[in-house]
Amino acid sequence: MTSGIEFNNFTALGYLNQKITMKYLITLCLALTLMNATAQTSDVEKKLAELGIQLPVAQKPIANYVKAVRTGNLVFLAGHGPSNPDGTDITGKVGKEMTIQQGYDAARSTGLNLLASLKAEIGDLNKVKRIVKVLGMVNCTETFTDQPKVMNGFSDLMVSVLGEKGKHARSAVGMYVLPKNITVEIEMIVEVEN
Repeated sequence: MTSGIEFNNFTALGYLNQKITMKYLITLCLALTLMNATAQTSDVEKKLAELGIQLPVAQKPIANYVKAVRTGNLVFLAGHGPSNPDGTDITGKVGKEMTIQQGYDAARSTGLNLLASLKAEIGDLNKVKRIVKVLGMVNCTETFTDQPKVMNGFSDLMVSVLGEKGKHARSAVGMYVLPKNITVEIEMIVEVEN
């Protein structure tokens, strides 16, 4: 009889230990999940600094329009072009005056200008939930067909800076001419936190 009681106490103690262990494991799993989610949330300004990128001053519109419009949790950014560090436009037709690499660099520059306007609109790039849709227009010759390679300059920048949030749907099209002969013009739609 004594051994039976001890067995029942041992069984009860074992069950209690299993219950405590299970609660511990669940708590540990939740903590690890939270830590992982926190680690995946990056500080965009810190990432820009790590990449050696300083955003330019947001450009002013060249006509009667605004650079960004927010409706709900979406920000629609008007077409932006590329600029040199001194603020002058990057101009030229890809396939004629500009190589694919120069077009790529122009698209990257345009991405920086778009990020500057987005930051001016929402105040903090950490509010970005997702780059949703991009329209890339490449000033090119009628026989040039590598618009996607040019637009990769923009897309690569967004993924480098924003990670998964920077991945987007995209169109890359050729244009025979763009305003002021700029090399690239890009529009962007961004989902942001409320």
